[in-house]
Amino acid sequence: MSLDDVGHHMLDVDGVTLHVAEQGSGDPVVLCHGFPGLWYSWRHQLTALAEAGHRVIAPDMRGYGRSDRPPAPQDYDRRHTVADMVGILDALDIDEAVFAGHDFGAALVWDLPQWAPGRVKALMQLSVPRMPVSKLPPTEMYARMAERHFVHVHYFQDEGPADEELGREPERFLANVFWALSGGYRYLDIWRHPSEGNGYLDVLPEAPPLPWPWLSVDEFAYYVDEFRRTGFTGGLNWYRAYDHVWREKQTLPDEPVTVPTIFLVGDRDPVREMMGADALERMADLVPGLRNVHIIEGAGHFVQMEAPGEVNAAMLAFLAGIG
Repeated sequence: MSLDDVGHHMLDVDGVTLHVAEQGSGDPVVLCHGFPGLWYSWRHQLTALAEAGHRVIAPDMRGYGRSDRPPAPQDYDRRHTVADMVGILDALDIDEAVFAGHDFGAALVWDLPQWAPGRVKALMQLSVPRMPVSKLPPTEMYARMAERHFVHVHYFQDEGPADEELGREPERFLANVFWALSGGYRYLDIWRHPSEGNGYLDVLPEAPPLPWPWLSVDEFAYYVDEFRRTGFTGGLNWYRAYDHVWREKQTLPDEPVTVPTIFLVGDRDPVREMMGADALERMADLVPGLRNVHIIEGAGHFVQMEAPGEVNAAMLAFLAGIG
């Protein structure tokens, strides 16, 4: 199998149209990307899992790629994003699936066992560990952090500036953010820059020329073409929905995740560094179903692209173990 064998479907779901890529047959696995991702961020997993006997489904999440891009941030809250995942299962006549998530996709997938009971068989989570709900609205916390240094999450909150900046130079932004978050750079070095007077491109490092060991010229061009066509507002709206999701969780607090789960993270992932050395230990209390944690040497945030062999092996072993 190859990516040439991937099928592409447009599904009408929860009032939006979502694009999904699909390959293989058998037990279903749904792969949910984050920012700035696409279904294509799972290109290495699609074929590997399909060849092993799984039906692999990778959507362009709402706001991205060929999927619809609702303009309002509240349209990216949990009610809507969970409905997207349930709607995909319903449209494809699937009762229950294993879900994998990366970045924002991981944050959503952590909530699925509670928000979509009976539809989630197991979880394979990348990069973003399960964390307790904050006591303060997230935007308030990030605003406080931004008083001391540049914080992209805070910069992204206002509609307009980031949309325009990133959309003006999509090729430069994508190269620089992929590099900055990879194992080849220490992302938290950008925190030395102040928020005042800086945009994201002002603080990101300039990426070395492509190709890189984990990203070819042609692969990178796919991202550039898609984001040049769509812009970044849809993806940025996931950040702007932070407080909406936080308010939802005040009335529906998180429950422990008891379905079988594995967690994979690069040892150079900046999320791991930001959340502290004990984040993985604390996650065990929030995820009683956690079976294994895989820390992948040399990989950064985009672990499924930077270390596809290790990620695929861990996923396949886990899937074989849950039947």
